[in-house]
Amino acid sequence: MPSVASAKDEDQDTPAPKAVSRFGFQASGPRQKRSTILCLLLILATLAFYNPIIHNSFTNFDDNVYITANPHVRSGLTWSTVKWAFTSFDAANWHPLTWLSHALDCELFKLNPLGPHYVNVLFHAANAVLLFLLLQAATGATWPSIFVAALFALHPINVESVAWAAERKNVLSMFFFLLAMNAYLPYVRKPGARRLMPVVVLFAIGLMAKPEIITLPFVLLLWDYWPLGRVTWRGSKSHGVLEIPARPFSHLVLEKIPLFLLSASSAVITLLAQKSGHAVRAASAEARFANALVAYARYLGKAFWPSRLAVTYPHLGVMLPAWQIIGSAALLVILTGLVLYWRERRYLAVGWFWFLGTLVPVIGLVQVGLQAMADRYAYLSLIGLFVGVTWAVSDLAQQRKISPAWLIAPSLATLATLGMATSRQVGYWRNSETLWRHTLSVTAGNYAAHDALGHALAEQGRVDDAIDQFKAAQALNGYSSSGMVWVAKYELAHDYVQDAIAELKQAASTAEDKSSRAQALSCLGSAYMQAHDVASARMSYAAALQQNPDDPGALIGTGLLAERDGDNPLAVARLSRATQIEPTDVGYLLLAHSLRRSGRDSDANDAEAHAAKLSHDISLARQSASKILEVSGIQNN
Repeated sequence: MPSVASAKDEDQDTPAPKAVSRFGFQASGPRQKRSTILCLLLILATLAFYNPIIHNSFTNFDDNVYITANPHVRSGLTWSTVKWAFTSFDAANWHPLTWLSHALDCELFKLNPLGPHYVNVLFHAANAVLLFLLLQAATGATWPSIFVAALFALHPINVESVAWAAERKNVLSMFFFLLAMNAYLPYVRKPGARRLMPVVVLFAIGLMAKPEIITLPFVLLLWDYWPLGRVTWRGSKSHGVLEIPARPFSHLVLEKIPLFLLSASSAVITLLAQKSGHAVRAASAEARFANALVAYARYLGKAFWPSRLAVTYPHLGVMLPAWQIIGSAALLVILTGLVLYWRERRYLAVGWFWFLGTLVPVIGLVQVGLQAMADRYAYLSLIGLFVGVTWAVSDLAQQRKISPAWLIAPSLATLATLGMATSRQVGYWRNSETLWRHTLSVTAGNYAAHDALGHALAEQGRVDDAIDQFKAAQALNGYSSSGMVWVAKYELAHDYVQDAIAELKQAASTAEDKSSRAQALSCLGSAYMQAHDVASARMSYAAALQQNPDDPGALIGTGLLAERDGDNPLAVARLSRATQIEPTDVGYLLLAHSLRRSGRDSDANDAEAHAAKLSHDISLARQSASKILEVSGIQNN
């Protein structure tokens, strides 16, 4: 059974002089057979420990934005979707490949969550295999390579990147990142523009999935230092197992200019997208720098002791305690000093600076979102730590002449423990309620988690419980505009109409983006209708459509007003559009009513059939539709 064995054991690490594949590893013989078996075992272990994902549903944490409530994605792979994917800054990002990947899921699996979840697992397993093959090819060391790949596959901090359907961008971009690194090996064996082109193309494709991988040129420079041994300062020879000629550092930088240009372009596009989506948050430079220092230390801690993992760690936006900042800075300085002191162990420098460098784009120096840190940001970065520690243990075992057999038990125990923790962590993603209740159990002062749990409970019809969560969020930091909308809906349901109107006006004025503002305004229109103020309702619905022409609530509201005014064609058009964007049983029943009033009985029957198919309780849906028609002043016959 494999362990973290010596990097120079003859039967596992001495590269064969012949039969080298295009990626640099042996393409035939016993070693290829062993590598194939290890790849299969790696895939099976990943699938086994991630198997609980088959029970998971979509969550209300961006899965609606990326999949369930996104009309472009839900329409599948159409030319319109492709055009939108490449021209959209939706979700405050430009990542057309990610959008197309989700659209393909909808084409294949409709809205069955099992499909996209399992595709994520398969990508994660493929990434683990690519990482193993890359390390084995570049170092000639089989057992350390497979152990690093297994750590990557089974570490629970990576669950967020896999179990979160909307985070397809992470596993997808990593797939092309590792393909690019594998394609780099043929280039370094025989440099040339033609051989560099696959690296450039794969990198460009990966950036279209997620810009986090912009650090690839930096990682390749580390790779040149070790294990490839291409870097020379004073004419030294190669240190790599591939026996590649060493080159001056300036040459290695210049050859990567196409990659650096892609990184710079991606960074500019990403900043434009995030600013357009209002994702960049205001925080002082001192607070951001302090949070970055502490976040580095926290990532280190979770790498070695992955407990209390959460979907979001709240960023307080204020200066952290001095002891945390000083302690984190001291830890980073000490570890950097040790790495430089042991500079002859090149794998330590590469692993450590891989970790530090690949976190730079997401460490919070530019604050994006509400989180202080995120597990998904460690997906690429922790590989560096895994490499440094694994090769250090392997090196130490060789120096102390410790038999590889002694490392089997601790290696397996480590992987099994991580695998079981991963399975448990996957279970927390089963649905929105379990996700946010777990998050609240392992974090403090997390107003965003209270707010999201409130939405999850409200969607289940547990409005009283939801209000408690919204109030808890408000007590911490004020709830979001969408939270205010839910509170207003609760107040409307209990006939506190004027209170709801005041709440919705505040929600519209404080909304984070146009979509949220449109939602608040459309609900305000419904509140005015309930207050029998039709003129104000018209203005609110019109304002909502100006913010978001595809807001379902505003489309339904204007459709009902058109029906009230006797303009049945407009009513049918607006209600049809609303059900296309957000299919609901009540929406289809309202459409059916309008169609029937237009004399289109056959179409009305089809709409009612759609409502029955969607509904969990069609009689309750009919009651809701009748009440809406009554409030709108429309005769229900």
